[in-house]
Amino acid sequence: MRAIWTGAISFGLINIPVKLFSAVQESTLDMDMLDKNDHSNIKFKRVNETTGKEVAYGSIVKGYKIEDKYVILDDEDFEAADAEKTKTIDILSFTLEKEIDSLYYEQPYYLEPDKGAMKAYALLRDALESSGKVGVTSFVMRNKEGLAILKPYKNVIVLNRIRFQQEIRDTSELKLPAVSKTKVKEMDMANKLVEQLTEKFDITSYKDEYTAKLLKIIKDKAKGKKQAPPKLKVVHKQNDDLMEMLKASLENKKKKSS
Repeated sequence: MRAIWTGAISFGLINIPVKLFSAVQESTLDMDMLDKNDHSNIKFKRVNETTGKEVAYGSIVKGYKIEDKYVILDDEDFEAADAEKTKTIDILSFTLEKEIDSLYYEQPYYLEPDKGAMKAYALLRDALESSGKVGVTSFVMRNKEGLAILKPYKNVIVLNRIRFQQEIRDTSELKLPAVSKTKVKEMDMANKLVEQLTEKFDITSYKDEYTAKLLKIIKDKAKGKKQAPPKLKVVHKQNDDLMEMLKASLENKKKKSS
């Protein structure tokens, strides 16, 4: 793995030099965009809007538009916004992970201790493990300030980026049913179904079946095999009786279990 950021965790008066690595990789297939006429690769170019000529990557700068003019920014401008944060993961506080709604979670990364930081790294990791808490941090990566939590995962400290409050859209524009405050028979039945389907979560039991099936279709198609059209499941209409559907769901689960 290649480090995508280097810096240090600021833990009280302790600085822990670390390297940051992506913790995830895509399970989707790498598709190329082709011209349907001759299957040639489609290439994207960075083009000057005025001249129509291609622009080299090194000649591209970033700008912010004020009224009808652009203010051009360089690396020093971004660092000047908060130079200290560009190389530091500052632990602001500690909290229980369950207090952070999953809606805020964005991207996980692995943190590896740099030279001479093994002891301090282990101290922070083990303190997080024994306390059952996570560290709330802020840092800057790729000229963008981020909020994140630090948590132990096996023997590594994971930095999981989380979104700021202002990045979460308000739900007021959505057309939603009111929350029911009265106990109805359908709710009792729904709770029974939830209880019946409850089991200990095991991530290894879930696989990306779509990608595997798609790859099989690609290999079969390469051999000239035709694909049978899929059989679609029947979808219940909105006016179906909810109670009857819940009862049928419970009975269906009982049959599968027996």
